[in-house]
Amino acid sequence: MRPTHTFWLSVLLAALTAPLVAADVVRVTSVARDGKVWVSFELSGAFTPEVRDAIHSGLPTTFTYDVDIRRDVPLWPDRTLASATIAVTVTYDTLTRRHQLSRSLNGHIEANRVTEDEEDVRHWLTVFDRLPLFATSDLEANTEYYVRVRAQTQPHDSWFFWPWDRGLASANSSFTFIP
Repeated sequence: MRPTHTFWLSVLLAALTAPLVAADVVRVTSVARDGKVWVSFELSGAFTPEVRDAIHSGLPTTFTYDVDIRRDVPLWPDRTLASATIAVTVTYDTLTRRHQLSRSLNGHIEANRVTEDEEDVRHWLTVFDRLPLFATSDLEANTEYYVRVRAQTQPHDSWFFWPWDRGLASANSSFTFIP
């Protein structure tokens, strides 16, 4: 293949996959208070008609959020101090027309519920408010940190797969730890 063809093929692939990532936006806020790092985040645009159809087919659908607290290290990869994984699964029962929801933190079930309200399902899958995910005991005073949230869905709702990309969306929120 000639170099010009390779360039245009790369541009075409980037143009085709850009809408897949741009549709999902993660908003993150974090604050260190009372010995914990409290994290709030929302994944907007992820509850697409394709996700809704997958849920209504009865297929268990999982949104997984990898949350890391990191410190910027000059001239070196950023250091991850702690990580948490939040997995939210919805299974639609086609007979009773109810959604069974479960939320786990680091593999441990934190909450379960059943609902018929689709808006409640969307909120349960994509909005997280003031989660005390990390302890501040390992943080240094007057140092800047950031919380990174990466989100992905299972099953994937896109036809294109980047083998080195784990998340469909990600965002950061910085804070300075002042004890």
